[in-house]
Amino acid sequence: MDLSVNGKRALVTGASGGLGLHFAGVLAEAGAEVTLAARREDKVARAAEDLRQRGFTADAATLDVTDPDSVTALFDAQSFDIVVNNAGIADSQPALEMAAADFERVLATNLTGVFTVAQAAARTMQDRGGSIVNIASILGLRVSGHVAAYAASKAGVVQLTKALALEWARHDIRVNALCPGYIETPINAGFFATDAGRAVIRRIPQRRLGTPGDLDGALLLLASDASAYMTGSVIAVDGGHLVSGL
Repeated sequence: MDLSVNGKRALVTGASGGLGLHFAGVLAEAGAEVTLAARREDKVARAAEDLRQRGFTADAATLDVTDPDSVTALFDAQSFDIVVNNAGIADSQPALEMAAADFERVLATNLTGVFTVAQAAARTMQDRGGSIVNIASILGLRVSGHVAAYAASKAGVVQLTKALALEWARHDIRVNALCPGYIETPINAGFFATDAGRAVIRRIPQRRLGTPGDLDGALLLLASDASAYMTGSVIAVDGGHLVSGL
């Protein structure tokens, strides 16, 4: 099986940090020419420069996935073989206390933004095919407390992925979703060191958090031609969390 994306043009949204930046590095190491896109122009430019300093082909683009004009401008200027729809925001608050504006803000980025980018990408891929990888979450498949907006948005991404896969398969455009479980990052490390955090880890069958590197194989599978006959698939990388006992 060849997981190489050598010579492919790849776009990663939300790539100024976190998993988006990690995904951009993984694709670059596998041979792709990568465009890192995010709202924070200075930060994403530095991220692209870091990849170039490591010998990879990378550039930066300013992109706000909630602004259709911003998305259109990017795809008018460039075309891509691979699009990783990663941009997203989190929100944690009780549903009874959530303002409608907060709910709508999460869906605007996490769901509508994913659609806007995927649609723009597909319009450029109609005659040559391509791969769109939507980053969802296990919270789109199984819920937790105080994440109503986030869980709803990611569940929407899962169903959107399947709907777009059905419509665009005739154009050889593959649309699949990657659903990370709990991945340890510098931002959440403090929580997982607490009693409450350790209790969460005990509910994961593998008894550990994931690392960004645990997502690499699934990402490269979906981005590369190794998944040429896969579309509408939803892959969870979660240490067995979704199949844990109730």
